[in-house]
Amino acid sequence: MALVSLPAAQAAPSTSVLIAEVYGGGGNAGAPLTHDFIELANTGLIEYGLNGYSVQYLPGSPSPSSNWTVTPLTGSLAPGGRYLVREAGGTGGATALPAPDAVGSTAMAATSGTVALVSGTARLTCRTAHECTSDSRVIDLVGYGSAVVREGDAASGAGNTTSVARSVALLDTDNNAADFSAGQPSPVNSNGESSGGGGLPPGSTRIHDIQGHTRLSPLQGRSVASVPGVVTGVRSSGAKGFWMQDPLPDSDARTSEGIFVFTGPATPTVKTGDAVLVTGTVSEYRAAGTAQSLTEITNPTLSVVSTGNPLPPAVSLDDASVPDAYIPAAGGGSIDGLTLQPDVYAMDFYEAIEGARAQISDARVVGATNSYGEMWVTSKPAENPAPRGGTVYGSYAHPNTGRVKVVPLGLPGGSPTANVGDQLSGVTAGPMDYSNFGGYSIQAAILGTHVSNHLEREVTRKQRLTELAVATFNVENLDARDPQTKFDRLAVGIATNLAAPDIVALEEIQDDNGSVNDGVVTSEATLERFTSAIVASGGPRYSWRYIAPQNLQDGGEPGGNIRQVFLYNAARVSFVDRPGGDSTTRAVPVKTASGVQLSHSPGRINPASQAWANSRKPLVGEFKFLGKSIFIIANHFASKGGDQPLHGHNQEPQRTSEAQRHLQAGEVNAFMQDILAADKHAQVITLGDLNDFEFSQTSEILCRGGVLRPLITTLPAGERYSYVFDGNAQTLDHILTSPAIKQFSYDVVHINAEFADQASDHDPQIVRYNPARAF
Repeated sequence: MALVSLPAAQAAPSTSVLIAEVYGGGGNAGAPLTHDFIELANTGLIEYGLNGYSVQYLPGSPSPSSNWTVTPLTGSLAPGGRYLVREAGGTGGATALPAPDAVGSTAMAATSGTVALVSGTARLTCRTAHECTSDSRVIDLVGYGSAVVREGDAASGAGNTTSVARSVALLDTDNNAADFSAGQPSPVNSNGESSGGGGLPPGSTRIHDIQGHTRLSPLQGRSVASVPGVVTGVRSSGAKGFWMQDPLPDSDARTSEGIFVFTGPATPTVKTGDAVLVTGTVSEYRAAGTAQSLTEITNPTLSVVSTGNPLPPAVSLDDASVPDAYIPAAGGGSIDGLTLQPDVYAMDFYEAIEGARAQISDARVVGATNSYGEMWVTSKPAENPAPRGGTVYGSYAHPNTGRVKVVPLGLPGGSPTANVGDQLSGVTAGPMDYSNFGGYSIQAAILGTHVSNHLEREVTRKQRLTELAVATFNVENLDARDPQTKFDRLAVGIATNLAAPDIVALEEIQDDNGSVNDGVVTSEATLERFTSAIVASGGPRYSWRYIAPQNLQDGGEPGGNIRQVFLYNAARVSFVDRPGGDSTTRAVPVKTASGVQLSHSPGRINPASQAWANSRKPLVGEFKFLGKSIFIIANHFASKGGDQPLHGHNQEPQRTSEAQRHLQAGEVNAFMQDILAADKHAQVITLGDLNDFEFSQTSEILCRGGVLRPLITTLPAGERYSYVFDGNAQTLDHILTSPAIKQFSYDVVHINAEFADQASDHDPQIVRYNPARAF
């Protein structure tokens, strides 16, 4: 006779309700607990009714006269929750069970026995593993010790001091030995109460409990177990992890139903649509001290309950949904502890859906695709629109609440190359995330169809014969080591788009070897390449003037020795050279019988002032055009580095960088006062990258006393921008004129900031006027 092994007995496929733990040593000598118990768990995402069900017990080695004993069940089991059945007790044991959800009188054996979860209350009659697992009423079956009725092999290790329990992942392979292990008894009831206390018991917590009513989780730092959700997005690079969302939301608009699960270096193995139970630690990730934090679950373990589930509905961001007020104030302090008001503030609205699915329809692009494939869109097409498609930032009080960043999430085609004014037609949807780079973003698992608006780069008109044309252009750290393509594109900007101005004030010209820190401070090679590229693009041969900075004293990229430069077309305008100007010498206005002139040209404005510490000093120069003296002040004020973000947790945000720009504006204003005191009719153009807005205090200080007029304010509100940051079209670059210049033609020439393909991140500006008719 050949001996063959029989196939392992298995119960009918389990529903979402399982036997989670079995303990038969209660009340025995040395037992920690006074009673036996059976604990059930719901691995599903919906409530499971138990009315009419029972748990039944059979001795491990049943005799022909052995009968199953029945404990009827009532009530229901919450998603991710537990259900505790108390059975018989004894005289031993020191600790009572938590309040049971059902009570029976079965005296279970400590080391061997079988427990069945049954859809019905009629006593089972089966006596073998095959018979019992073939009974359709048996939902789940656990045999422990030497039990002959079991699924697969029996679980081992049960005794007076130990139970057998599934892992926190609640895996069910239909093999008791694989699914259960021995350990300290840990009963938990439907209220999440346990005998041992401490921590959060498995299944007692939902995502909205973790997110809470404020920006910080009330469970921060605590462990949570078997948190249910449906996977809505997976990130397999960078900060790896996945988003999940509870398909059964509560009624509180302040509590998000979604959350990010951070898997660390491990690439997530789950897929969108998987229903999961996650165990881990609640954390608040703050990438920068001034940013808001992201609530997440870290160090996760999980089980996949089912696959291919429909995704929970997305929250609409379309026009009427997002409030007009931006963010609550806290006197400059943190808003982390403030109760969210999603019906009042846009940032509260976004925070209240952090981690949950969001969608926007037919979104207009207001910030072009960057090198990471990200772009900015608006949910409010009528919010401060620019004629070319952007959203204009016109005051600190109104930062444009409809802006949201779109980050493509694992899309096979990647991100489209979108310019401002383009559209993502149809639905763009995905989990709502937060980062210190821009704030709230849709991690777009679904991206609308890119529809181009065919945005064109502007070309300004050519100056007339008697018009002087003066421009400013930030060329973004140009140095002689840059590729020729950058020189060529910037050259086209000057020769064609700016129509070859007579004078161009350049910002961000570096020394001849750029960021190489070797003491080189000259820019001759850089300017030779640039002016030659302008000629090759059809422009004139420009001459140049600048003051070389002291090594490493003017800020910018370390080693780059950034400075401003005058380019001028000597065929139309002449530069008045007055020797003596250098990096440390102060140029001053000098009153003469024929009018004001500079003591040094080119020169610098009070370079020893602390206003210019580690910052670019203004370059001043005197020019002649058709016999008239014109004074140009080229500026590049201190950057906004160090300012708190608009979306940060400190509100209102502190703009600490303003302090230096205010000092710088005061120095230029004092210089203007001196020029006009010497000649009130002096024609002065102050221009450059001021790194501040037309509505800022910097602008007010610069113009104090009426010495300058900001030309950006002469344009319609929708055209006041030269730069796009986080989807806000804004003005950092300026041209300002003295009172003597009353008639002029002014233009911001949009060739860079609105485009994904940029030669620089700034748009140039130009003013044209007739010096003989300026008054």
